[in-house]
Order: sequence, then C-alpha cells, then structure tokens
Amino acid sequence: QVQLVQSGGGAVQAGGSLRLSCAASGRTVSRCAMGWFRQAPEKEREFVARISWDGSFTDYSDSVKGRFTISRDNGKNTVYLQMNSLKPDDAAVYYCAARSRYYSSGSANAADYDSWGQGTQVTVSS
Repeated sequence: QVQLVQSGGGAVQAGGSLRLSCAASGRTVSRCAMGWFRQAPEKEREFVARISWDGSFTDYSDSVKGRFTISRDNGKNTVYLQMNSLKPDDAAVYYCAARSRYYSSGSANAADYDSWGQGTQVTVSS
C-alpha cells in the first residue's frame, strides 16, 4: 500500500501559479504511475494529469493542457503538479493518486487508482 501526503495549494489570483507536491511512501512507489485529479463543489472528480512510473509519459486533460505540468522525482518519491496561468475554473480540491499496477502509464479513470492523497484546496480569484 502506498501512502500519499500532499502539500502546496492555497489561494492565488487568476493568471498566477501554484505548485502541488505529493510525497509517497512505500517500497514500490517508484513502480507506480501517478495521477492528479480535482473536484469542485457539486461536481464529479475529474482527471487532470497522469505520469508513467518512470516519467517518460505524461497526459493532460484538455482543460489544463499547456498550463499545467506533471513531473516526478523518484529519488524523492514525490510527484509535482506545476499550475500556471490559473483560472477561476481551476478552483477545486486537488488529489494525487497512485496506481498499484506496476510499470504502467497510468490512467485518466479515477477508479484505476488505489491510493489517494488527502486533498488540497486551490482557490483562484478573478
């Protein structure tokens, strides 16, 4: 089982930037694909970005493509989500997730992930 602890987030004005971090513990975390999801009030959880176990593959939702960057440092067991040019529509609780199926490229489907971070609030004011 992988444990995930998130940090970062907060409040920013539209056009600003934030970086989210997700520190993972567990001996096998470097073999796991990781993803970021978000959930706004009264909306379903939606896919934001994913990264393969080795960082060679990344994928983004259309709504964040070109503005957000997912990366990982397996030496630190940490995954990052750099968010630039933030918009009010980006406001949500953001969650990182790990997929226990080893050596995969991840998934845009939240149901494919086994471990979740505690969530972190991102607020964007216009």
